[in-house]
This record gives sequence, C-alpha cells and structure tokens, in this order.
Amino acid sequence: MAEDVAAANVNRSYQLAASSIAIFTFLLFFLYPKYMSGQVDAFSYQATLVVMGVATFGFAFSSFYYYGASLGGRIDDTERAMYSRRGDGLWLIGCVLLFLTPSLILFTVRLLIVAAAWFALWLVYVFFVMRYFPRIQTAKKG
Repeated sequence: MAEDVAAANVNRSYQLAASSIAIFTFLLFFLYPKYMSGQVDAFSYQATLVVMGVATFGFAFSSFYYYGASLGGRIDDTERAMYSRRGDGLWLIGCVLLFLTPSLILFTVRLLIVAAAWFALWLVYVFFVMRYFPRIQTAKKG
C-alpha cells in the first residue's frame, strides 16, 4: 500500500470513529432516559451500545494499523502489507457493525417493519462484502 493511501486511510478511519462516538452519544442522550423508564426494548438498546462500541474500536484500531503502514522507510514492505491487511479487516468490522446500528436502533424503539427492512438491507450488504472484499483487500507480500 502506498504511503499516501495509508495516510488517507488513517484520516478516514479517525473520521468514522468520531462519527461512531457521535452516534453513541446520541444513543445515550436521547434513548437512555427511555431505557430507564422502560419505553424502549432493553436488550436491543444494550446490544446497540455494544455494537457501536465494537464498531468504534474497529475504526480506532484500523487507524493505528494504517498509521503503521504509512511509516515509509521505517518498516519493510512485508510488514507494511501486514499492517494494511489488519487495518482493512478492522475497518471492515467497523463498517459492517456501523451499518447494523440503524436497524438495531429501530428495533429498540419498536419500529419493527422499518427495522426489518433495514436489517434485510444490512444482510444484502454483508453478502456483498463477503463476495467482493477479498478482491479489494491489500495483497499479502512475501
């Protein structure tokens, strides 16, 4: 992976992590009072917070690996490719889980038909990613 692409991936991952934290804050600010009063589904709410936490840290760890891949002459090409592949995998985990969040929020507020539609679209996305991600992931070196 070129150093400039790796550096750009660091920025993208940080931006997605920041967006995830904003969504997490939204969930706490607006839905926690409803959770405490029993107005939302407790299991779905807690599952959504866990999913957001894993997505956020997936992006944060991917930015760390992409940063390692951007170090230029400090590491060899084999190690750079390994860092990029790890960053790719963690970024994918973050994206897949970030796209699951809307359906979980909709289940939490008991909008079941809309939640089911979002969940079906998420499943289509997961199948798409399973088919095409291996083709675009950073190639192994060495």
